[in-house]
This record gives sequence, C-alpha cells and structure tokens, in this order.
Amino acid sequence: MLFLLQDGITNGAIYALLGLALVLVFAVTRVILIPQGEFVTYGALTYASLASGQMPGTAKLALAMGITACAFDLFVARKTLHGRLILRSVLANVVLPAIVLALTIYFVAQKPPVAICIALSLVIVAMIGLYLYRIAFQPLAHTSVLVLLIASVGTHLALQGLGLLFFGAEGQRGPAVLSGAFTAGSLRFTGQSLTVYGITIAFIVGLWLFFGLTLYGKALRATAVNRLGARLAGIRTTLSGQIAFLLASVIGALSGIMIVPITTLYYDSGFLIGLKGFVAAIIGGLVSYPLTAVAALFVGIVEAFSSFYASNYKEVIVFMLLIPVLLLRSLAAPAVEEEKD
Repeated sequence: MLFLLQDGITNGAIYALLGLALVLVFAVTRVILIPQGEFVTYGALTYASLASGQMPGTAKLALAMGITACAFDLFVARKTLHGRLILRSVLANVVLPAIVLALTIYFVAQKPPVAICIALSLVIVAMIGLYLYRIAFQPLAHTSVLVLLIASVGTHLALQGLGLLFFGAEGQRGPAVLSGAFTAGSLRFTGQSLTVYGITIAFIVGLWLFFGLTLYGKALRATAVNRLGARLAGIRTTLSGQIAFLLASVIGALSGIMIVPITTLYYDSGFLIGLKGFVAAIIGGLVSYPLTAVAALFVGIVEAFSSFYASNYKEVIVFMLLIPVLLLRSLAAPAVEEEKD
C-alpha cells in the first residue's frame, strides 16, 4: 500500500501541474487546451533528443511558427505600420527563435550537459506555445467556447502529426535530472521522484505568489473574472492570453522532462497524460486551483491502485471518476434556460 501511495503521489504531482495549467488557460482565454499533452511530449522528447545528441525538429518548428506569427502581426497592423511595431515583432517572432535554433545546432554537436538540455527544451516549447496562441487562438478570441474547442482539437491533431514527423514512432527516455536515492523505512525515494515533488511544490507556490503579488498576475485574475471589464480597465487581454499560454507550455514541457527519465514516452503519449490532468481540472470545476491540485493527487492514487488490482481497466477507472463528479455538479447547478441568439 505504501509503494502504491508513493507511486500515486508522484503521478498525481505531474497531473496537478497539468491540471493547474488547464485551469489557468481556460479561465483567462476560455480555451480547453487539448494540446497540453503535446507540450508534455514535445518537452520530453526534445530533452531526450538533445541529451542523445540528436537535432530536435521542434527548434525548426518554433522558427517556422515565429515567422508565421510575425506575418500575422504585420498583416493585422498594415494600416498603422510603424518602425517600432515592425522591430518588436521581428525581434520577438523571428530573431529570438533563430538564435535559439542556432544555439540548439551548436550544442547538439557538443553533447550538452543536462542543465543545457533542460533550458533549451523549455525555451523551445515555450516559444511554440506562445506562437500557437498568436496563430490559432488570438484571431478567435471573441468567438464561442465551441469554436475555440474545435480549434483546440485541430491544433492537437496537427501537433501530434508533427510529433510523429520529428521524433518517429519509437519511444525515447532521457537522463535523470537528479541521480541518487535513499530509503526511509520500507520506501525508496529516487532523485527523480524528489525532483518531481520539489518542482511541483515550487511551481504551485510560485504561481500563488505570481497571482497574488505581481501586476501581471492580478491582470490575469481580472481577465479570468471578466474579460470585457478587464479591457475597459485598460488590461490588454491579448497579453493575458499570451502569458497564460506561455505558462501552460512551460508547465507542460517541465512535466514531460520530469516524466521521461521514469518511463518511455512516444510522440502520442502526452494525450493520455494531459487527459488525466483534464480529469483533475474538471473535478476542480475549471476554476479552483487548490481543488484541482487535490483532485490530481486523488487521480494519481486511484490510477496507482487500479493499475495494481485491475491493470487492464486502469484507464477506464480513472476516466470513470468524471461521471459522479459531473452528475453531482449537474444536480447542484441551478436550471438555466438555453441562451437564444
């Protein structure tokens, strides 16, 4: 039982990070971020590729998406085009990913240490997340949730296909972030599991401080509460969406980097991992960060016990958790008439 609890808490910590990212993005942009799983696999497989001395295709993808985002910016602002706007867009969308691509090519030839691999992987996936919002979701920011969901499904399928192209159908594993191990009673804690616990706690505390103390964090909270009111108060909701996607992509990439030394990941492995974070986010109502974190730990523990007692049905058992939650929420929610156009 102790071993299963330990395994469940380790998995639940990963799901907690992914669930928090999903809640954050939905609250700010109304996007149900199905591609969150692709951020996990992109981060994990980019890290594993760099560590093995292979050139990851994600670095080239970031540059291509950056050029596209720059073209979008210039087209939208074509009537009021001025030098500062052009310079800022080119620097952020073209020069930055080009520099990262050049650094990636240089370090791949040098067999970089783990710290460099982690840093490059996080930056590459963060740029992909940022440009993804600009290309796919920012033009649809004022449409319905259904349209945003369709766009989210489309981007998920596109990124998954590109993942197969970049990394192939074979799985990969990466080196451990922290080696070593120690025992406490009958339990054995590896350096990687301690890394998972430490990074999860640090990220949750960091997000709490970010939302509570910083100006940008308060702007994100205001956008989540009332998008129109935030715009009337002078908050750039576009910037809020960019920050939300940036944080979600970093969280996804970091989760993948923590997972890939523990288990073999494939180009499509992130979808199921992201769905379990989505289960935790749904239990949290897509609004509550603490409830999402607690629900993620519960999901991880249920998965660990079900994989031991009924391994063939572990996925079914985990996703069945949604049914009583949705049933209770539907019974507790007041009856609302369908909106008319």
